[in-house]
Amino acid sequence: MDPNQSPPSAKPNHLTLTAISAKNGVSTIERWQLKSPFATASEAGVSGVSFAQLGKTGAASYAVIPPHYDSPPHHAPQLQYVAFITGEAVITIPETGQSVTIKGGRHGLIIAADTKDVSRVGHITTYPNEEETVAISMPFADGKVPEHVVLEDDAL
Repeated sequence: MDPNQSPPSAKPNHLTLTAISAKNGVSTIERWQLKSPFATASEAGVSGVSFAQLGKTGAASYAVIPPHYDSPPHHAPQLQYVAFITGEAVITIPETGQSVTIKGGRHGLIIAADTKDVSRVGHITTYPNEEETVAISMPFADGKVPEHVVLEDDAL
């Protein structure tokens, strides 16, 4: 099962997502659950739809990444959400070999939080598909990650 996916019949109470974080100067891949619960809308046109508040974000950017692009080790440039809309990204921690594959679409939202002030090396991202990968980066407006609970660390 996709690490971000809930069982098909389960209605989510809280958003869970992959986070690239850091511990003791080393990037790590974790699974986080945001503390803000889903709310159900009652307004016309969206009545019954579940929403998760993501918090305030800054200026977003839209990136088109070419097929088979391999990044060198790098840090998250800032604390941010990254939403992979299409394609596939494989994120690897060079110091530990820990890796996760993120597929664009419904389960493509991650948090990138391994900035250079908390991680010595960062992570590597490769894009193995024959198609371009589209990603939207949304930095946190206040420079802080949303309140969350770590469900799994070093477990993906």
